[in-house]
Amino acid sequence: MIKLLIVDDEPLVQAGIKSMLNWDEYNVSIVGTASNGAIAYDMINELEPEIVITDVKMPVMSGLALAKKCHEENRELPCFIILTSYEDFHFVKEAITYQVVDYLIKLELTPESLGTTLERAIARVEEYRKNNITASSSVDSVSLLKAQFFTRLLLNLFESEQQFQTQVDNLNIDFQYDAFAVSYVEIFSNKLSQMAPDKRISLYTSSLQMASELISKYVPCHVLSMDVKHFCIIFFLKNRSASEAKEILQNALSQVSTMLFNYYSVNIYASVGSVVNTPFQIASSYQDAKQIFSKITPSKSILFFDEISDEEALKNVFNMSLFREDIRKAYAEFNESSLYDIFTNIMGLFENQSAHYMQALDAAGSILYLSLSLLNNGEQTVSEIFADKPNGYRSLYELTSVEQIIEYMKTLRDGLCEIFREHNKDYKNHIVLNVKKYINEHVKEKLTLNKVSESFNISPNYLSVLFSKYSDIGFSDYINQCKIEAAKKMMSESDYKIYEISDILGFESAFYFSRVFKKVTGLSPRDYKNVQ
Repeated sequence: MIKLLIVDDEPLVQAGIKSMLNWDEYNVSIVGTASNGAIAYDMINELEPEIVITDVKMPVMSGLALAKKCHEENRELPCFIILTSYEDFHFVKEAITYQVVDYLIKLELTPESLGTTLERAIARVEEYRKNNITASSSVDSVSLLKAQFFTRLLLNLFESEQQFQTQVDNLNIDFQYDAFAVSYVEIFSNKLSQMAPDKRISLYTSSLQMASELISKYVPCHVLSMDVKHFCIIFFLKNRSASEAKEILQNALSQVSTMLFNYYSVNIYASVGSVVNTPFQIASSYQDAKQIFSKITPSKSILFFDEISDEEALKNVFNMSLFREDIRKAYAEFNESSLYDIFTNIMGLFENQSAHYMQALDAAGSILYLSLSLLNNGEQTVSEIFADKPNGYRSLYELTSVEQIIEYMKTLRDGLCEIFREHNKDYKNHIVLNVKKYINEHVKEKLTLNKVSESFNISPNYLSVLFSKYSDIGFSDYINQCKIEAAKKMMSESDYKIYEISDILGFESAFYFSRVFKKVTGLSPRDYKNVQ
């Protein structure tokens, strides 16, 4: 329902407008009435109506002043319908500048005229909703892609530096910094165990949001949620000495910790890995932070890697980097057998090191997070696998032994394998369709198998195999076909010379362009132009 507010200082006018239309037929709900603009402004903030019908002249604050105030606050909603009289008609010109939908003269107001204007207002509201949903969806998509990117970075899952750089360029991420460091953070409260699961998640979400907003005020960073009580902060540092960098991070984390305690009565425990010089070393800083996290105490809630001696540092017995290539391929390619083998091998490591509960939990959490962030609709997919658990996939963090973690991993493995089997063909065909779309959108660039495969985070060989299986034309031939179609269009719609078209479409030379053109069309570019 669209919410509507009526603003007029005459109760009879309010009642008359209410009774003039069958509002349900317009999918409109009247959420309230106000006798002046000041009261209406407070109701707009509280009730968030999408449409306001208001008299132009009222005590305290006029309808025009109300519309102006909302306009100056850059609100796209509510949209206003102004009621005026003949003598106030000179206000109309000013009202138009405030994006008022329409003005109606009170003495001429009829159900028909009000209904017509209301439909115009509804159309504007629906257009706003459509644009807002599209923009929100776009933002969500970019946020998800960035979360996937930083997950791969933390877990060292990039196949090559070229693949890393391609995604950096596509996502427009700035790595022009001198150093980097990762902090692993836990949100802690004695009240958490007494709270219902939904309340715990709400507290975590609110705390994470505040932490993200605050920490960025002190130092450039990216915050990444890990599970229901942990998150990571990737810090981007300018030229600083090691002591200066440590002081900056210590201050930022301390300030955030104080603010979170004041607002939500929660504490944060944060470990900070070693400061590194390149983005590719961020995974090493993350591992450092994870290894020393168990050394944190209530009296030492922020701990830096350089404060731990070599003897105190724990060796990570479950090194997930050993599975880097297999993990990347299995998730990117929906490879059922590879995924089964990876999970089975990891569970074998757990069985052989059953005393290392915390590290097993950490490793399982990393695999879980990969599933959530790297799979299409990962949240929904994993939630369905653990639908019979009271806390869903978050039940991982309720487990108290390595044996329970192994059972959890079996459930996740078997569920994912079944999903891979059911959707494998559709998924692979979907990749080919998206690759074709990408080629058409980038037809003027120099396209290679390596470059395109990097954009989709799959191997060149795998993309070539998929193209052969799910397309009636090979990868290179499809690129040539698209480029030649673009060339034919340019020949018919522009005065470009043949060598200029060759250059625009990314061919190595005009000679090679002519060879490809003749192979695809049966004519040389010159002959083709002559017969047009």
